[in-house]
Amino acid sequence: MNRRNYMRELDILIGQNKLAGKRPTLMLHVCCAVCASSVLEYLYDHFKIYIVYYNPNITVEDEYRYRYSELRRYIRERQMDEICFVEAEYDPAHFFSIAKGREEDREGGARCSLCFYDRLSYTAEKCREYGCDYFATTLTVSPLKNAEVINTIGANIGPKTGQNYLCTDFKKKNGYKRSIELSKEYNLYRQNYCGCIFSRS
Repeated sequence: MNRRNYMRELDILIGQNKLAGKRPTLMLHVCCAVCASSVLEYLYDHFKIYIVYYNPNITVEDEYRYRYSELRRYIRERQMDEICFVEAEYDPAHFFSIAKGREEDREGGARCSLCFYDRLSYTAEKCREYGCDYFATTLTVSPLKNAEVINTIGANIGPKTGQNYLCTDFKKKNGYKRSIELSKEYNLYRQNYCGCIFSRS
């Protein structure tokens, strides 16, 4: 079975919207400035973007706050002035309740899938609340994250919430490589773990 080419599908959608003179609204879940860097560069001209920084899995508050400040700095320095920020509650206790009994799971296993489901569900709810056309996540830019798993979760959440999930694989088309280049250019903080205390090396 051939795997879907998510980025080709996205390019086709962008092309169709451009021909129709449309710039849809997108509720975008962002985990950090590094992952956001190339994704925002790619999407900014084609979508009106709302960012939701919902990451209760980042269980050290200083880490959570610093990643958020770096994200804001990157967007400010790139002069992406049309991007809107959607406030999200920081609630690591919620993540611990989700991860309970899964503390010893391998990275990328069931605990991660539960975390993806939680963050994408929250993003879908904000998509509904703000009346956006689509919701998506920057998580697929990471080579450590399985885009097939993330997109399957998002695609299942979409119909349950009545929202349109935008399937992506942002690591493709040199997306991950570009994120590293931008991280160096803007001196972005690059963390060495996802934020979950159970995955910290």
